[in-house]
Amino acid sequence: MLIVVTGPPAAGKSSWIRAHAKPRDVVIDLDLMALAMAGPGADHHAHDPILLRIVHRARQAAIHEAERHLQDTDVYLIHTMPSTKARAKYKRLGARIVTVDPGEDIVRERVRLMRQPEMEGVVTRWYRDHRRGDSRPVTRQAMREW
Repeated sequence: MLIVVTGPPAAGKSSWIRAHAKPRDVVIDLDLMALAMAGPGADHHAHDPILLRIVHRARQAAIHEAERHLQDTDVYLIHTMPSTKARAKYKRLGARIVTVDPGEDIVRERVRLMRQPEMEGVVTRWYRDHRRGDSRPVTRQAMREW
């Protein structure tokens, strides 16, 4: 089964997956992939543009291959803001969509403390789209381990 985990930056998407995925499951997380491909000491969230280009290609290849194995294993995919087209694809694949959102105030504080400043814009877009109805119901997750 495909489980697509959405939510604003710093909401706890990776933490939610760590709490639910089993060792045999596949996890496609852009930040983890970038960290695995970066040199020692790389930041967990501020990625070099060249690295990001490479990781985005690797992520697409991983998603494509994982789609072929959904009958045999669970695949967890982090997709912060899936487009209408992506949501339609996920629906065709029978995906379960999980939205992790501890609330805008918590997210903004986490981004302020732990992410690069440009993530503020992503947070603003995510909540704007959510309020407009382009997002799905929210799973509250107020606490997470750092």
